[in-house]
Amino acid sequence: MGKEIEKLWKSEDYWAIWFAAVLFVGIIIGAVSMVPKVGKWVANPADAFAGDTGLWIAALGIGLGVLMTVGLAVMRENWKKFFVGFLAVFMLAVISYTIAGQTTVKAWGFGYAIWALFFGLLIANTVGTPDWILKGARSELFIKTGLVLLGGEILFSEILKLGMPGLLVAWVVTPTVILFMWFFGTRWLKMASKSLTIIIAAATSVCGVSAAIAVAAACRAKKSELTLGVGMTMIFTVLMMIVMPPLCLALGIPSAVAGGWLGGTIDSTGAVVAAGAFLGPTAEKVAAVVKMIQNVLIGLVAFLVALYWVAKVDRDPDAPRPSLMEIWYRFPKFILGFAAASVVFSFVLMPALGHEEVSSVLGVSKTFRGWFFCLAFASIGLESNFKELASQLVGGKPIYLYIVGQSFNLILTLLMAWIAFGGILFPVFSE
Repeated sequence: MGKEIEKLWKSEDYWAIWFAAVLFVGIIIGAVSMVPKVGKWVANPADAFAGDTGLWIAALGIGLGVLMTVGLAVMRENWKKFFVGFLAVFMLAVISYTIAGQTTVKAWGFGYAIWALFFGLLIANTVGTPDWILKGARSELFIKTGLVLLGGEILFSEILKLGMPGLLVAWVVTPTVILFMWFFGTRWLKMASKSLTIIIAAATSVCGVSAAIAVAAACRAKKSELTLGVGMTMIFTVLMMIVMPPLCLALGIPSAVAGGWLGGTIDSTGAVVAAGAFLGPTAEKVAAVVKMIQNVLIGLVAFLVALYWVAKVDRDPDAPRPSLMEIWYRFPKFILGFAAASVVFSFVLMPALGHEEVSSVLGVSKTFRGWFFCLAFASIGLESNFKELASQLVGGKPIYLYIVGQSFNLILTLLMAWIAFGGILFPVFSE
């Protein structure tokens, strides 16, 4: 018990919760009223840093670096080397945001995540990532903190706006697709890596990168497996965001049905909203809430994967059945922060502060989340190399798994969206 209490200030999972909590509290009490963002630009990148934006972004980098350095110092890690390396990773995140902010690039859907991963991989596989930068490339810590911040955005009042139709699309299709891809990958394709199989299945069926990283933590996957799963997801997300809205128009799919289809299949909240907006306010609303309902499943899926890995995959057949404490040790603790943030914002802050104030708080925390995710993608790239990625693609089975699984997901989600939002089981949705 004493060791478990000690982990509260020595474990990376718990520090992801503490970092997010500090930021949440700072925003709520008014100590942090805004988070700088790289602006849009057309021909001159300097336009993205108009006024004092550049100074505020520099202050943000130093501030986040100091905050996380304190955590690493308490964890008794080399905080001096981390801080220097962190500033370099933050600069890479700024560059990624800047490229993504170019209007044409933004219109095509190539967001900061793709650029951060690309630049990280480029450095790692050409000149090689210097060791001093790697000290600041804490991809898991960044993404875990971002996921806890994401939990605050999962508001149950928003989920209830779609009611049973939204739950039907998100909570029936998602586990069905996960199970289909798991059995297809392990029994039909006979993929050697079960952890890679479940990462791709979770990324495809739940919510892309966020689910992939949560599940990777639960099954203790290799860094190369996570990188491959994340890379595949982001590439196909861009393609689906561009192709699916015009396809919905060409097929004459009703707005609410199209929104349900987009929200249940496109693997990124930002891409879902952008694709839904192309089809109008009804599609945008339905798509965003369906994706939000899917996001709720991140914690549950991670828990079930951790449970299955302890009880089946990693278990010695001759060993006794694993105890509940062993399952607890394997469970990714940052998921507790994700769930707690959702509960606190939904049932404590929403009644106490009201929708407008909570929306304002989440607007600031969402920008923080974007920065942490960008740092994470840059770090994943910096820590990866193409040789390891190539070894995961032997025989093309991961790509085959994704394409078959996503095809199944597209067909099943469209069917369920039509049943849920097309006036078959429930009245046609309208705002």
